[in-house]
This record gives sequence, C-alpha cells and structure tokens, in this order.
Amino acid sequence: MTAHVEVLDLIAQMKAAEQAFALATVVRTVSVTAAKAGAKAIIRPDGRIVAGWIGGGCARGAVLKAAREALADGEPRMVSVQPEDMLAELGVKPGDNRDGIRFASNMCPSKGTMDIFVEPVLPHPALVIFGASPVAMALASQARQFDYHVTLAAPASDLSVAPDADVLVDGFAAGELHQAKRFVVVSTQGKGDEAALRAAVAIDAPYHAFVGSRRKMASLREKLAAAGVALEAIDRVKAPAGLDLGAITPEEIAMSILAEITVERRRGQRDLSLVKSS
Repeated sequence: MTAHVEVLDLIAQMKAAEQAFALATVVRTVSVTAAKAGAKAIIRPDGRIVAGWIGGGCARGAVLKAAREALADGEPRMVSVQPEDMLAELGVKPGDNRDGIRFASNMCPSKGTMDIFVEPVLPHPALVIFGASPVAMALASQARQFDYHVTLAAPASDLSVAPDADVLVDGFAAGELHQAKRFVVVSTQGKGDEAALRAAVAIDAPYHAFVGSRRKMASLREKLAAAGVALEAIDRVKAPAGLDLGAITPEEIAMSILAEITVERRRGQRDLSLVKSS
C-alpha cells in the first residue's frame, strides 16, 4: 500500500470517528523541493503529523502554524513557502498575508517554492438535549437537518416516540459525549428539571439553555445552589432558551433555540469572513 493510499484511508477513519484534524496538500512546487504536488499530510490539533509528508523543516513550521489556526477558527489557509529573494520581488515579508495567501521564507539550500493548502476537518457540532418534551423532540429533528450530532438524554418511560437522535441515553447521566463544540439544552418541562439541569451545567460547553420561564429558572437556581451546585455554573444557563421570535408551537420554539445556537456557533466567523473579503 502506498503512503498516499494510507493517508486517504486514515482520513476516512478519522472522519468516521468524528476526530478533528487538518489536511495539508502540496498544490504547487517550483524548482527543487523535497515534496511534490499532490503530497499530503494529516495534522492533529496538537501539531503532530500522524500520516503523510510535506517536506522537511523548510515548510513544516509554517504549515503546522497554519494547521493550528485553521482548526481553531474552521477556516482553510494557503501557505506559500518561497526563498527570501522571491518574496522581496513580490514585495512581501515572511508572515505577510496577501489575497488569502500567507507567505513564509524557505531557508533551505534548495531554494524551491511550495504552495500548501491547509484544510481543517472538524467533527459535527454536538447538541445535547435533556428531556423528552415536544420541544426537545422538535429540536432534535431540526438539528439533525443542520448536521449536528444529537444526544438526547431522558428517562425511557418519558418517551412516547423514538427521537431523531444519534445517541439516546436512558436518564440524565449523559456519560461520554461526542468530542466537538457542544451546545446544551434542557427541555424537560417539569419532568426532572432539577436533575437535568444539574447534569447539564456539568458539561463543558459555550451554550447552556433552559426551556422555561425566568421565574421557574430562578426557583431552580435556589434549589441547585442549596444542593451544592456552583452559582457560576447555574448562571451560565440562558432562560428562557431561544431568540425572541414570538414562537408559540414546539416547532417554532425549537427553531428559535436553533437560531440562537447558530449565533453562538458562528460567533466571530462572520467577522473573519468579512475581513478576508475586504
């Protein structure tokens, strides 16, 4: 089996396992270079190259830096590694960005040029829903259409129909969760609110929300605090959940929650895209 095939096999395995990685591909070379067009490497978030090869130290540092940044913001990068005299002819310095290309200096004796495309491959965002309410069921169904990995946790006795979820947990002990950016929603509507909230706030996530009124959340806050749950964790929970769209039906409420999650999920990415296009 060739190294190229091994890289492609590992890409398929890591995608199936929902693991984050960056794929670096040499797209152009000029003069003498260690790697040629088509060479690929898989880079983990910790900066390790786990398969493939894109050359030695001449390109490695710039590519690994681009890979880390791409995995952080989800945006691909193009890196052009060139001799300093060629960078000077272009009027750029190492580290400069122009027209979507980041330039780096090739200090190796070969003095060749390599253009490398660095693409982040990220797992689907994870939505963890506590509860079997109509809103919870509608939210799971809608989220799946937007490629969220959905975990629904609720007592089996509360489920009247099978939810549209990737993972179904009996009870509120969510256990080991999908390794991705997480969004957590409690939609128990009176059936195990306190237990569900206790489990929800224990999950590391940028977004926690409760489907219920502010008054109800205030009451639950007192109970959770009395049970020893940190107020800082409780106060991260948004209540009521969702954007104020005037929603009434479970489907509309679910849509408002998914819209609010989208705002959080895309936070910073829109500004970044506007900067790049300007």
